[in-house]
Amino acid sequence: MTDPDQDDIAAPQREVQRLLGRCLIRLQQYEHLLKAIVALQEISGTTQTLPHAIDARKAEVCDKTLGTLIGRLLGVYIVPEGSEPSNQPEELPEKSFYFGLRMQCSLPRDDYEMLKADLRELVTLRNSLVHHFIDQHDLWTVDGCLRAQDALTRTYVEIDRHFEQLHAFANHMDEAKRATAELIRTPEFQHMLLNGIGPDGTIHWPAAGIVSALHQAFRELATDGWANVDAAARWVSENQPEQTPQKYGCARWRHVIHESGQFELRRMTHNGQIGVWFRDRPTSVD
Repeated sequence: MTDPDQDDIAAPQREVQRLLGRCLIRLQQYEHLLKAIVALQEISGTTQTLPHAIDARKAEVCDKTLGTLIGRLLGVYIVPEGSEPSNQPEELPEKSFYFGLRMQCSLPRDDYEMLKADLRELVTLRNSLVHHFIDQHDLWTVDGCLRAQDALTRTYVEIDRHFEQLHAFANHMDEAKRATAELIRTPEFQHMLLNGIGPDGTIHWPAAGIVSALHQAFRELATDGWANVDAAARWVSENQPEQTPQKYGCARWRHVIHESGQFELRRMTHNGQIGVWFRDRPTSVD
C-alpha cells in the first residue's frame, strides 16, 4: 500500500522542482546574453587577426563564471561617467592596418555603484540557488515545500528583473551596432578603409590602397629583389586602375613611393637596365 504521507508530499515536491527549473533556465538565459555582450562589446585586430577576432572572443568567455562575466560587464561595457578608455596595443606588426570597435554604456557614478551592488546580489542569489537550496529548505514536509515554492516564486521575479535590465543594455548595444553599420556604409568610411585616406585628407600610408597595389606589383615583377618603377606603374594601371598617384596628392609614382615610406627607392642599373627601382623597405632589426 502507498504511504499516504508520500502521496501528500509528491505533488508539492514536483512543484518545487518545476519552479526551481524555471529559475535555473532563466539564469542560463541571463548568462547566455551576458556572454554575448561581453564577447562582442569590443572587437579589434589587424587585417590578419580581425577575421578570427569574434570567434576568439566568444571562446574566451564561454567557460567564465557569472561573477567573472559581471566583472567584465562592469569593467568594459558599463562604466561610470568620466572613465577613460584604454589605448590600443602599443606594439603592432609593421605594415598592418589596425581596426578597433568598442561599445560602452556610461552611467552616472551613483547609478553605476547601485548597479554594481545589485549585480553582486544576483551572483549571491545564483550561488545560493545552485549550491545551497536544499540545505535552506525542508523538502520532505508539505509546509517546507510550500515555503520553498514561495521563495522560488520571489527568486524568479528577481532573476527576471535582472534579465530584462540586461536585455535593455543589449538593445543599446544593438543600436550602437546599427549606427556603426551605417557609418561603415558611408563613402567617407569606405574611402578611408579601402584607400587609407581620412575625411580630413590625411593619408595612412601603410593602409593606403595604392601602397597595397605596389606591394602586389612588386611581388609580380621583382627580379633579384628589385622591381622597376615604370613597370610597376603599368601593372597597377592595368590591374587596379582606380589607384592613381593623383588620388593621393602625388604627381608621379616615384612621389608615391617616396611619400609612403614603405619602400626603398634607387636610381641604378639593374640586370643591365638603367632606371628607377624599388623594393619593400627592409624591416629594421634591433
